[in-house]
Amino acid sequence: MKLYDENIPVAGCTISHQEMADVTHFSLAKQTSISAERYPCDALYIVDTGKLKINGHALQDKDCLFVAANTLSGVEAETDSVYTEILIKEETKMNEVLKNVDVFQLKDLIPYQAGKIVNMDLLSNDKMKFVIMAFDDGCALAEHAAPGNALIFALDGQATITYEGKPYEVHAGENFRFEKNGKHAVQANGPFKMALLVELEG
Repeated sequence: MKLYDENIPVAGCTISHQEMADVTHFSLAKQTSISAERYPCDALYIVDTGKLKINGHALQDKDCLFVAANTLSGVEAETDSVYTEILIKEETKMNEVLKNVDVFQLKDLIPYQAGKIVNMDLLSNDKMKFVIMAFDDGCALAEHAAPGNALIFALDGQATITYEGKPYEVHAGENFRFEKNGKHAVQANGPFKMALLVELEG
């Protein structure tokens, strides 16, 4: 499932939905905007679908932008667009790699390694963890359960996610949601990269 399918833009409107603490999905119809405002903390924007501008930076499908605290930021949608905003509070540990880039794609931050799974923590605090992972062909995570609700962003390639005993194929550009304590496993079908946003019990 794509994040877009759960956040379909409505003509002339902007819509927001809080996924978990400090994580909100936004849906903007073409030619709509969100007025410029400042957050007292850093923020990470991840575009799921569409074309928009944040602080004058043009972003489109799968692009990301890091915005420093107290920066006046507005969003303008050129086309119907869906994006995720992650607020990075003071207590959040942030990988320094995020501060050294402008517009970027998450899949480009992490390499593949033959026969291995590469993991990079991007953000973490007592409420959530956001990581990216690169699986070589055939690599897998055994069945396990997360301590809270979780959202996967498939970034590159494809994989089979087995959730509560049922297999689901996911491809780059799609998303998958787990409920707290939902049993799941991941099997890469070729090289596969994903981002995982998981809610932690605080």
